[in-house]
Formats: sequence, C-alpha cells, structure tokens
Amino acid sequence: MSSVVIDCNVLVTADGRNNSAKTGCEARCIERLLEIQERRDTALLDDEGRIQAEYLGNIPLPHPPGVASRFLLWMWRGNSQRVVITPRINTDRIEDYEEFPDDDALANFDKSDRKYVAVAIASQENPPILNAGDRGWVRHKEALEKYVEIEFLCP
Repeated sequence: MSSVVIDCNVLVTADGRNNSAKTGCEARCIERLLEIQERRDTALLDDEGRIQAEYLGNIPLPHPPGVASRFLLWMWRGNSQRVVITPRINTDRIEDYEEFPDDDALANFDKSDRKYVAVAIASQENPPILNAGDRGWVRHKEALEKYVEIEFLCP
C-alpha cells in the first residue's frame, strides 16, 4: 500500500466528461483508479475538505454510477487520509499554502491546484500526484518536479 494525491481532472476524465482528453486518456484514468482500489492505496486529502469540495463540485453525488462516483465512495469508506495544510496569511493569493514551494518558477501555477502540491509535500510520504494532462501542470513540470512527483496519465 502507498499513498496518492489525485487531481480532480483524473476523476472528470475517467467519468468521460473531459472533452479535451486525447484518445486513450479516459481508459488510462479508469485503469489507474481501479489499480489504486485493487492495491488498497490511500488517497490523500486536505484537512479542511478543499479537495473533497472540488471533487464533489465536478462529480456530484448522487451521480449515475460510473468509475468516478464509485471511486469517491470507495475513498470515503476508509481509504483516504486527511493531511494538514496551512493557508498563507497576509497574501493576495487565494488558495496559497505554507507548504507550497516559494519558487519564482511556480508564481503563475494555478492557485486552485496548489492544494494538491501542498498535500503531497505536507504528507512527508512523497506520494505521486496523478494528473490527466492539465496544461498548467505540464507547463510547470520541471519546476514542480523539484518538490513533488507527478504521474501524468495522459501525456
């Protein structure tokens, strides 16, 4: 068993609702989510429910049964762990965290995705962050990989 951090775009893509996903991307996301369940890995979430809220905003429950909704139910039945992350105070950047690297190369990294990086770093387990090929992650790949491991499911 190991831990993983899962960007919401993996669930959206596995659910067949990512219109920009390339051929094979949906299948790869489904395969990886099923693998996580089979291996009984632990999905890492933040302590304040920000990641969970993003999941639910994109995969609302009840939802027609699909891979994403079944994965969420599996995850919330004891296969996830909350990690404490600390919002930065006195900053004009919304969704910025003490655990997120203070690196000029990441100054323009999507603020809504910073929670995933913060959770991976704060966990101290060096879990991979699963991503379905979000261009922002790809653009910042080199800078991010100094701090976290990213598993691009849809290169």
